[in-house]
Formats: sequence, structure tokens, C-alpha cells
Amino acid sequence: MDNEKKTSKMNKTDELNIRKDFPILERKINGKKLVYADSAATTQKPTQVIDKIKSFYSSQNANVHRGIHALSEEATKEFENARTVVANFINAKSSKEIIFTKGATESINLVSQSLGETWVKSGDEILISAMEQIQPQLQCVATRLLKS
Repeated sequence: MDNEKKTSKMNKTDELNIRKDFPILERKINGKKLVYADSAATTQKPTQVIDKIKSFYSSQNANVHRGIHALSEEATKEFENARTVVANFINAKSSKEIIFTKGATESINLVSQSLGETWVKSGDEILISAMEQIQPQLQCVATRLLKS
């Protein structure tokens, strides 16, 4: 139990180390350190991500899985490497389990439509939190699935 408490609480040093990775968090708004809590709309990027995006667009920008030229092959290799890194990070069985989407709404729609069409039947109930920003999209998907 004590071990669980230690791992679940972040100390001040951890917070400062994490904040250092996010350049935007160096800003002060109204004289106070920026705290950005609207990550459902836009996530702030750490320096490592900013640097990688800049590097990609500066030297490897090409379509992934779409060309046979050197830039496309490099971009595809980087893309697949990212899938492997994510799979290892979340302890997935395979990188083939990793699907990249543009954002939360697309991800939830993909899951609800692909699983819903198989598992949701007429008469089932789908619970949706009123707090979710994507509630209207989920309601549309749920309504369509439950009517079919």
C-alpha cells in the first residue's frame, strides 16, 4: 500500500522536470505560471516532439506507405518506428495493435463504429457522460447503432 502511494503522488521535483520539457509552460499569464488544462482541445507539445516534427518537415516530409522513393521510404520507416515505440510504451502485444488517428473524436468514433456494429444490438443502452466534449458525436453514433 505504501508503495502505491509513493508511485501515485508526484513530488515538486517531478513537476519541475516535466514542466522543463514543455516550452510553453515557461510562459506566465497574469504573473502566474501557465497551467494548461484544455488538453481535450489541444495538447501542448514537449520539446522532444517539437524537435522531431521540425526535423521531419525539414528533411523527411513525404507520404507514408504511398511512394517508392527515398523520402517516402524514410517517412514510412519513421512512422512504423513510432508505432513500435508506442506499442512498447503501452505494453501492447504487437505494433500492429497501434492505430494513429487525428484526435480523440476520430478515435472514439472509430472504436464505437467498429465495435458497435458487432456488439451493440437494438435495445442495448449506451451510457455517455455529460462532461465529454465529444458527447454529440457519440450520441449520433449510438443512435445510429441502436436503430440498426
